[in-house]
Amino acid sequence: MKHIVFILLFLPLSFIGQEIKNNILIEPNSIYDTDLLPASFFAKNRQALRDSMPKNSVAVLFSNPVRNRSNDVDYEYHQDPNFYYLTGLREPHAVVIIYKEKQEFKGRLTTDEILFLQKKDKKNELWTGKRLGTKEAVLNLGITTAMENEQFLSFENEYGSFDKVLIFEEITDVNNSNDKGDLFGLLQSFKLTTKNLKNVSTYSLPKIMASLRQIKSKEEIVLLRKAISMTCDAQIELMKALKSGMTEYESEAIVEYVFKKNGAEYPGFPSILGGGKNSCIIHYNSNRKKLTGKDMLVSDIGAEYHGYTADVTRTLPVDGHFSEEEKIIYDIVLQAQQAGIDSCKVGNKFWTPHDATSKIITTELLKLGIIEKPYHMQRYFMHGTSHYLGLDVHDPGLHGTLQPGNVITVEPGIYIPEGAECDPKWWNIGVRIEDDILITINGPENLSAKAPRKIEEIEALMKEKSRFE
Repeated sequence: MKHIVFILLFLPLSFIGQEIKNNILIEPNSIYDTDLLPASFFAKNRQALRDSMPKNSVAVLFSNPVRNRSNDVDYEYHQDPNFYYLTGLREPHAVVIIYKEKQEFKGRLTTDEILFLQKKDKKNELWTGKRLGTKEAVLNLGITTAMENEQFLSFENEYGSFDKVLIFEEITDVNNSNDKGDLFGLLQSFKLTTKNLKNVSTYSLPKIMASLRQIKSKEEIVLLRKAISMTCDAQIELMKALKSGMTEYESEAIVEYVFKKNGAEYPGFPSILGGGKNSCIIHYNSNRKKLTGKDMLVSDIGAEYHGYTADVTRTLPVDGHFSEEEKIIYDIVLQAQQAGIDSCKVGNKFWTPHDATSKIITTELLKLGIIEKPYHMQRYFMHGTSHYLGLDVHDPGLHGTLQPGNVITVEPGIYIPEGAECDPKWWNIGVRIEDDILITINGPENLSAKAPRKIEEIEALMKEKSRFE
């Protein structure tokens, strides 16, 4: 079979003068990132998946589609997080097959994993950048067997011989580029070869991947710390720069400038900068309003670094000073958040922080007369307190008991829109405080503690001069 690549025991001449470090090819005096995850990380993840698979099974995962933005312009490509977690490949039009047991194909190939990826193509690489290719996929990603994606279309894989074929839900929004080996063709080929089979399952693989990804390795925590630190720096700079008369999009520009300046590749999600009435819209991201001194600004942001994203929220008074009503609501949320963080202990249920925050918010809103019945609390705090964090901002997990290595958010909020059934003095006050918490055997570690969250600390920082003045 052509273009099959095995683990190499020697380096080609083109690699003379380079070195392998942590299974990653490193160029001398590299001008690019040198803190990428090593090939051993992805190999370990593939083995962990293999260990969790049932006997005589195979897992098949496809890369993310290329998304069209408009006409002949595509969105910047972002790999499917599960695919990246297992392979380290950031290129589109790829598929990886992971077998529980080693397979032999007519005596020519014995392997327990195959990565099909785009072939080297000088013409296309001139326009869209260098492709890894099969040889470097083996060398750089540590994959046992790499083949060109076109070979998947005729690959001899008897899916009916397995007890289980593990897949995710079908990808449906895929355009046909008419290029041989594109994602559309890969999916069509897989559908044809598995048509009418009763052993194809979409249940087990998502659950297995959630179980693996909810526990962060040391390498992942290093990258998460970097992403979170960048995000805290952005919140701090915004506190210094925020002034009445600015627009929401100017505040967005400040935080995303700090992201890029510190080395982040992307925002991990559309930045939420909602002032005044917009502070009461949980996932507001239009960011076009002009801010006044009477507004509170909810800044819910996260830098993404090497695939891992932060998620940190601070709520700021645009004029630099909290009013009496704002202080009261803010302190309730802060008190609730601290109770939620304190409950992030090994062995507690995933939902324990939410129970802790909800109890305090309910009690305090009843005292203020903002609600009359405990269940009315959901009018003003209508979302969960926590989610897992990692390659996705809402990372997969099993939502069972908290374990060492979990990274979750704690983000209670109170949102009182104009027209709410309470005294109008509370209207248009929206407050959310969110931190990223690492679960350890020694108790919770607040990874985003660098960004101030107490009223006096925020007001003091907002008096300092910003680099943007």
